[in-house]
Amino acid sequence: MKIMTKELKDVIAMLDDIVKEYKEDTPEKERDWRTYEEQLARRLKKAFEELQPLVKDAVSSIEEVKGDNRGSKPVLTLEQKVLVLLLKHIFGQSNRNMSFMFVVFSWLTNVSVSYKSVERLYSDEMVILALHNLHILTLKKKDVKASDSTGDGTGYALSVKKHYSTEAQKLKDKIKKQKKKSHKKAQFIYSFKLMDLRTRLYIGYGCSIKSEKEAFIAAIETAKDTGINIQSIRLDKYFSAQAYVKFLQENLGETKIYLIPKKNATINGPWEWKRMLHRLIQDPKEYLKEYFKRNQSESGMSEDKRRTGWKLGQKRLDRINTANLCTILWHNMYWLD
Repeated sequence: MKIMTKELKDVIAMLDDIVKEYKEDTPEKERDWRTYEEQLARRLKKAFEELQPLVKDAVSSIEEVKGDNRGSKPVLTLEQKVLVLLLKHIFGQSNRNMSFMFVVFSWLTNVSVSYKSVERLYSDEMVILALHNLHILTLKKKDVKASDSTGDGTGYALSVKKHYSTEAQKLKDKIKKQKKKSHKKAQFIYSFKLMDLRTRLYIGYGCSIKSEKEAFIAAIETAKDTGINIQSIRLDKYFSAQAYVKFLQENLGETKIYLIPKKNATINGPWEWKRMLHRLIQDPKEYLKEYFKRNQSESGMSEDKRRTGWKLGQKRLDRINTANLCTILWHNMYWLD
């Protein structure tokens, strides 16, 4: 399995041409829109059919220890809280609007809560635990025990901003920035998702207000916690470094890794790095065939944003994490069919 750095550099130098030739030989299939719409409708129906039974199972294993009973009695059960949060997320409603919608729901349930009650659901520990259980249940439903996976990151806005501003407002903002350079609120968050290629379900997820790297590390940790055997993983060029290969080996074990090495890459590094480069040099087209399965990550995130929007609408980090998890769960619910 011995390879030389010169062999690697020769392949990397020709890689753009190899990729171009590969894409010409394997054109993308045109989408049958009629079939697509039928599948979408079927998945939507299946998701809503499975939602309440799965939520019921998710909360049934949680036992709440009764402590201090002071304060008002909760209006919603844990099952109702989880359903409210997930429905709010898919409907794309604000906390306030969702609280107003309870007036409509009350015709059937006699439930009425304030927008603050809806907002607090994002940081309710019992709700978060139930959502995590729901994530595990969706994976069990599709029997995901071992996975050939793909991962990618994206960004979400935390609030809606005006597209245009007056010159006076720009000047005002500039003055504020000069006065408070150290106090800078996050406008976007990084979200990373690890997808199982067979089922298209997300098995790992993470988000961060700091960097995609931090979101990636969180996603690998959640995937590891599921106990699923990650047999292979495909990542974009951002992660094409020996340090990431070493991190993946330490956390996921003997996992086949598919990366496109950077132009200054060498053969120095951990054994899986060398094995990966050997696969690339020996058969570049077969390697690219495996690597470009990563495109499913991009289509999955595009699908998520069309379904639940491009913003999370929360400001606190714990609530941002919960909103991100709701997006993950709706994606998995839609792919239960």
